[in-house]
Amino acid sequence: MTSSSSWFYWAMLSAVFAAMTAIFAKIGIQGVDSDLATLVRTAIVMIVLSVFIWFAGKWSNPFALSPKTWLFLALSALATGASWVCYFRALQLGEASKVAPVDKLSLVLVAIFAFSFLGERPSLREWTGIAMVAGGVLVLAFKR
Repeated sequence: MTSSSSWFYWAMLSAVFAAMTAIFAKIGIQGVDSDLATLVRTAIVMIVLSVFIWFAGKWSNPFALSPKTWLFLALSALATGASWVCYFRALQLGEASKVAPVDKLSLVLVAIFAFSFLGERPSLREWTGIAMVAGGVLVLAFKR
């Protein structure tokens, strides 16, 4: 893959790991409060990522970041935390094969938010795909 399309490789890996997350989490939260499970998961992510950044030589002073960067990373972190809490609660209450597709409705919302706030302009072909994802979520999530 060319460097301009290397995002696709990373996005596919993200999808694989997200799928594994759903399965591992569904097994791991059996008999455990979903909020406590989210805390444990978050702590492990923090430790592993810190070690990774350190050994990869990517560590730099986070306090040198701009206030704008801090604000939006903090908002992203809060949204991530809220997403994880809701996701784990949904997994505890529902089937992973139904929870995960509804969670992926975020793809549709990202497109709408990117259009509204970032000025991104998906093509008609891309909007069609986004609409198909939305339809697929509805088909998978709701039984007759």
